[in-house]
Amino acid sequence: MSRKPYNWKNGPDLIQPHSIAKHRILQSYLAAYFQTLVSSPNQDVLRLTLVDGFAGGGQYVHSDTGELVKGSPFIFLDATREADFLINQGRRKPVDLKVDYFFIEADRHAHAHLDKVLREEGHGGHIGNNIQLRHAKFQDEADDIIDFIKRKSPKNGRSIFALDQYGYKDIPAPLVRKIFAQLPSAEVILTFGVDSFLNFAGVGELTQSLLDEIGIPDILQGRSIDEIKNSEKDWRLFIQSGLYRSLVNRCGAKYYTPFFIRNKKGHGDYWLIHLSQHHRARDVMTEVHWNNNNYFIHYGGPGLEMFQMVGYDPDHDDERKGQTCLGFEFDDVARKASIAALNEQIPRLVYANAEGLSFGELFATTCNESPASAIIYRDSLGQQLEGRVVEIISPGGVKRRSAQQIKSSDQIIAPPQRSLFFP
Repeated sequence: MSRKPYNWKNGPDLIQPHSIAKHRILQSYLAAYFQTLVSSPNQDVLRLTLVDGFAGGGQYVHSDTGELVKGSPFIFLDATREADFLINQGRRKPVDLKVDYFFIEADRHAHAHLDKVLREEGHGGHIGNNIQLRHAKFQDEADDIIDFIKRKSPKNGRSIFALDQYGYKDIPAPLVRKIFAQLPSAEVILTFGVDSFLNFAGVGELTQSLLDEIGIPDILQGRSIDEIKNSEKDWRLFIQSGLYRSLVNRCGAKYYTPFFIRNKKGHGDYWLIHLSQHHRARDVMTEVHWNNNNYFIHYGGPGLEMFQMVGYDPDHDDERKGQTCLGFEFDDVARKASIAALNEQIPRLVYANAEGLSFGELFATTCNESPASAIIYRDSLGQQLEGRVVEIISPGGVKRRSAQQIKSSDQIIAPPQRSLFFP
């Protein structure tokens, strides 16, 4: 089912619970994000730009309760205010949060409503200053926003782009790649209407010209939709797998988390994809997924290479892998399955190298292909330490004894007496 664009012609439109969950994820991520940016007690300024490319009307009505619900622009604004309080509480040297906002909305009714509620909430004096409210398409404003961020933060271009498109065509992959090419510390939170995309493919209207327009020309691997339907057991999941790989590769981010937003029936109708250039940012978002497990799901495996055969693995519903008919859910069962899978897979990587590898290297080189967070990696290694499957040594030569002691610079090596379960 395609996502329906909101309509603010007669005031706030209805919003469904699974879309509210998306806002909760954004809020949770921003709360953690600010904390990671202020690590030094001597830091006195933080420059950041927050961009909402599909800002909406700023306010919704909850479809179940009838209560008014704040939209994403207020999530940005409230997160900054909360971070200012938490970060500066008890600090001798306060941190000045120099945050600018771009709220872009193409629909004139939504734009007018957002302007109205921003002023009602006391932000009118900031519009035109640190709040840029623009009635336009994000694609038409992107270059100007990128240039602004480069001038403001020439060293790293620190910014977050929330690009909550209604379908799958408004944000082509090359546009995301441009953001990362020019802003080294940018992060993008992108929605992609994968169910709508697959429904379009199902009626035979997924043309090569459309794929070229989106910037993912190679997902069909030179085959027609009819050929794929006739040869693949589940053609939708086969295309989904190719779509995932092509999309993240062509967006140009080093790290990413693609998971489904779930509706009331437990299935996802669109992806929420976090893209960044640093594994720490990726880990923060993964933890957010685990902490909000009622709303997220993926259809891959629980350990490394979770998307190796996503969608067309004949064993994709194997409960041993922590999956159900609805896929992998971020619950206690899934957590145990992830730890069990990592218990099998990590030693093979360690034993393949005579010098082993550091924990930081292990996580950075494998996290894109795993639903596990760094905490879950550590929990798995803690069990491996207890079973003497691996040894973990600090740079100073101290042997680690528990998961809590493991640092990024620690070296994971094979023990003198290897486990009989591994070569």
